[in-house]
Amino acid sequence: MKRKNNQITIIYLLIAFVLATFLYNFSLLYIKPENYLLFNLIKDFILILLTAFAIRFILTNNEAKNKIIFERLENTNHEIKESNDKYDIVAKATSDTIWDWKIQEDKLNWSKGIKAVFGYEEDQVGDSSSWWFGNIHPEDSIKMSIKLYSFIEQKTEKWQDEYRFKCADDTYKYVLDRGFLLKDENGKAIRMIGALQDITKQKEEELRLKLLETVILQTKESIVITEANLNKNLLPKVIYVNPAFTTMTGYKSEEILNNTLSILRGPNTEIGVLKRIFEIIQQKQEGQLEIKAYKKDKTVFWLRFTMIPIYNAENELSHWVSIQRDVTEEKNQEKEKEQLIKELTQNNKDLKQFSYITSHNLRAPMSNLTGLLNLIEDIEIEDPELKEIVDGFNKSTHLLNETIEDLTKVMIIKDNTSIQKENISLKEIFENVFSQLTNQIEFHKPILKLDIDNITLLNTNKAYLESILLNLLTNSLKYSSKERQLRISILGQQNGNSIKLIFKDNGIGIDLNKNKDKVFGLYQRFHDYPDSKGLGLYLVKSQVEAMQGNIEIESQVNKGTIITLTFKNN
Repeated sequence: MKRKNNQITIIYLLIAFVLATFLYNFSLLYIKPENYLLFNLIKDFILILLTAFAIRFILTNNEAKNKIIFERLENTNHEIKESNDKYDIVAKATSDTIWDWKIQEDKLNWSKGIKAVFGYEEDQVGDSSSWWFGNIHPEDSIKMSIKLYSFIEQKTEKWQDEYRFKCADDTYKYVLDRGFLLKDENGKAIRMIGALQDITKQKEEELRLKLLETVILQTKESIVITEANLNKNLLPKVIYVNPAFTTMTGYKSEEILNNTLSILRGPNTEIGVLKRIFEIIQQKQEGQLEIKAYKKDKTVFWLRFTMIPIYNAENELSHWVSIQRDVTEEKNQEKEKEQLIKELTQNNKDLKQFSYITSHNLRAPMSNLTGLLNLIEDIEIEDPELKEIVDGFNKSTHLLNETIEDLTKVMIIKDNTSIQKENISLKEIFENVFSQLTNQIEFHKPILKLDIDNITLLNTNKAYLESILLNLLTNSLKYSSKERQLRISILGQQNGNSIKLIFKDNGIGIDLNKNKDKVFGLYQRFHDYPDSKGLGLYLVKSQVEAMQGNIEIESQVNKGTIITLTFKNN
């Protein structure tokens, strides 16, 4: 503007100088001295008038030019505003964050998308490239900056890269950054404009699909994907199989693609299962089936598979996914298991029958034999050898009778699957047990500690519980140590509807390292005592389990034994 004023001033001075010179020379040549004053007045008036017209002409011409310039400037401003509006609209429509980097000045401007996408307020955004690079994930920053500056030095104009950019809440988003480079006439980079696109969801989807792909490729189960509809009344065409399918069937992927799973059908394939497959496809339902199939080498195998319908975004059936597994070994094991159960059931029946015969059919002959022996005892036998034979025979008969009685007890417990329960007083049961063991208690004189006051009633079978307690206390008394006074403690604990009875003694104990697996076995003896039959703990365990309880044992040689009984007290 100042330059324009100077130009107008110089033009005005030049015009005035030319007119003044012309009129002065004119007056010297044509004006008489007596008319000189009048001429000077007329000359000054003409000079002023002409310079006024000249100035007006110059100003008018300048005003026209200024108007044109102003109109152009206004149009330019309008175009810039419209361009900026389009710039913001595009940024909103694409969810992009646009940036403008003046490279030489290191000035960086960001669009409003920096807040919408990354959450930054205007005062949080830096205006230089250091803020930009500082918010790139540390693992991506060096790689990205090297690639960017290498690109600036090259002749290409377009650049793009993927990296993680930090949000205002210190989380990171995956972005696709694309830029366009502007250069001056010397080819020097002066400006770069680009856009950050949030691709976090796409990256997460890519990672998820990559994970699924890895699972599908690595899983040992066969995965088959087919078209949605039947193929000319045949099974749908196969469009994908994973490597496990080839391992299972022997068919390579190129042999099965665009084919159908009918390739696995053979002479023994059940027609009923095939019909069920067609029903599932027609009804578009999920289903699980088993079928006899054939491998490429015609080996028969059992195939268990699930058919899953896959729907697209329009809720239209697009594909079927079948997850398949070779269960031949499992089916064979089931068959062997069924056969084994059948044999065990029959053996169990035979053993029960044998036990019944042993425990019942022999009782009458044993009673007769015992009666005869009792009669013989009343007869005096003088022959020593005959007396020894009769005594041995009498002893063996009593042992056999005890064995039959033991077997009868076991059979009663095993056959009685539903025992009758009642609410009983635990204190009363112990009193009965102690009264039956009065003589043994008097003989051993143990220090006996009974702590069951917090348990009043126990819902169980009275006869079984009394038998259990009698056996356990008898064992503690029988297997006491001669080196120390016997101590027996019985503790009762109640926790909710569960009751524990803990029996502890300091007797001779059992070597569980050697006998742990057979400590509750039938006729298992762990001490060389003449009256030890190895039946007590077996009966205890059988009776506890019949009452749906649990028994545990801890024992150390020459230190003692702890037996814990657990019952449900409903």
